Amino acid sequence: MKHAMMLELRDAHLSLDGRTLFSPLSARVAPGEVLTLMGPSGCGKSTLLSWMLGDLPAAFAASGTLWLGDERLDTRPIDQRRVGILFQDDLLFGHLTVLQNLLLAMPPKSRAQTRAERQTQALALLETVGLAGLGGRDPATLSGGQRARVSLLRALLAEPRALLLDEPFSRLDMALRAQFRQFVFDQIAQRGIPAVLVTHDPADQPPGGRCISLTPPESLHV
Repeated sequence: MKHAMMLELRDAHLSLDGRTLFSPLSARVAPGEVLTLMGPSGCGKSTLLSWMLGDLPAAFAASGTLWLGDERLDTRPIDQRRVGILFQDDLLFGHLTVLQNLLLAMPPKSRAQTRAERQTQALALLETVGLAGLGGRDPATLSGGQRARVSLLRALLAEPRALLLDEPFSRLDMALRAQFRQFVFDQIAQRGIPAVLVTHDPADQPPGGRCISLTPPESLHV
């Protein structure tokens, strides 16, 4: 928590074929806060997350800067940013067990531990989220909610300094969606990670959290 830093977008905007997708966005996200971004389909919400991650599709152009504390991230390659992301799909590796999926996410400094120590850490995390005893399972045998929890644990074990959420709740049924959503927000708060959530559903916004609508530039002149 003591190393947590503010995530900041400064005049960030995207264009496609010379067309600006949304008005320049400036925002600061505090450690442990979840900032929600909403807007019409095609306005560039998910593409903005791709830019923040360092994986902007070649068809798009970006302007503006991304900062974590006093460190500029947008000029760094994806593997140096330590920005994590959760997608709609869990994207777990089907040829690996649940435990192997988690161990793969651990950063190099964690790999300096013995294999037994790393396994103990990963298995303890599984137990804290109600998945005790499932480390040896094939991810395909888990329920949607179980896979979602494993996916989040994998993202957290990578020790991200910021987390991006690209509609990670949208494929879950309503009861499970509310439960998992609160679990994600609690984990972000406990770890003091600044997070940005993209969603179409206003119910996904954290209670009392801030929400910014990405506005197409032409709508400002209507």
